[in-house]
Amino acid sequence: MTQADALTLGARAFLLSLQSRIVAAVSGLDGHDFVADAWHKEPGEQLQGNGITNILEQGSVFERAGCGFSHVRGVRLPASATAHRPELVGAPFEALGVSLVFHPRNPYVPTVHMNVRMIVATPVNGGEPVCWFGGGMDLTPYYGFEEDAVHFHQTCKDALLPFGEDKYPRFKKWCDEYFYLKHRNEQRGIGGIFFDDFQELGPQRSFAMLQSVANAFLLAYLPIVHKRQHMAYGEREREFQLYRRGRYVEFNLVWDRGTHFGLQSGGRTESILMSMPPLASWSYQRPVLPGSPEQSLYSDFLPRREWL
Repeated sequence: MTQADALTLGARAFLLSLQSRIVAAVSGLDGHDFVADAWHKEPGEQLQGNGITNILEQGSVFERAGCGFSHVRGVRLPASATAHRPELVGAPFEALGVSLVFHPRNPYVPTVHMNVRMIVATPVNGGEPVCWFGGGMDLTPYYGFEEDAVHFHQTCKDALLPFGEDKYPRFKKWCDEYFYLKHRNEQRGIGGIFFDDFQELGPQRSFAMLQSVANAFLLAYLPIVHKRQHMAYGEREREFQLYRRGRYVEFNLVWDRGTHFGLQSGGRTESILMSMPPLASWSYQRPVLPGSPEQSLYSDFLPRREWL
């Protein structure tokens, strides 16, 4: 067994456990169970492998919550994965990860995204398999609260601190630059941390960093949900929430590398698009009342800033 094979087995076991822990915690909070949809990609398809997509819809706290695990193999890395690795163009690969997006019912509870993944590719001209890691988490509020943003970012920083004081500032900046709607000159939310093509600490230590980030997710998000889920809201707040969800859809379909990787590599479309909200809306040049809580999102929370 090669080092890459051993690392892949360890990553699979961790990711399946991570998915189970997150689903159990969120199900307990919501009071409704996730539906588990196990799937397989058979030999002869563009991708081979398996996964479990867990979906909760029309819950008491979450209007839609998806948490998916996948482990697939392909004959050729898609273009979205080789943009920074020209030496791996055409390489066979193996990819596994957990990805989640939770869309809350209450507009005062922010939407959250997390993804952690490992990819192994074998150069077509020979040589040892190359493995790298990616992922992170980010928060997308509809109505901003300073203490929530600080808590989320502090938890991310704490998870990265054992791996170097440089990691949080680097990954926070990376997140701000990545979750950015270029066509609107607008951030998707208040960010968090994001990293990709990461292997600089070596395979084992890089994997340990990924585990630390993943294990911090519930600590970062659930206290915010507990604090905001019972706040009273009306039609105005709901309408603004649906309008801002439209931005989420735009980013995922136009810019997100994970969505592009899944679709380009022949992944399972239903699972790839589980991140979509159940409802969203668009309006033409929607005005925002100066001095309103909605305007505060644009002026005080979406512009890039240092939260800590």
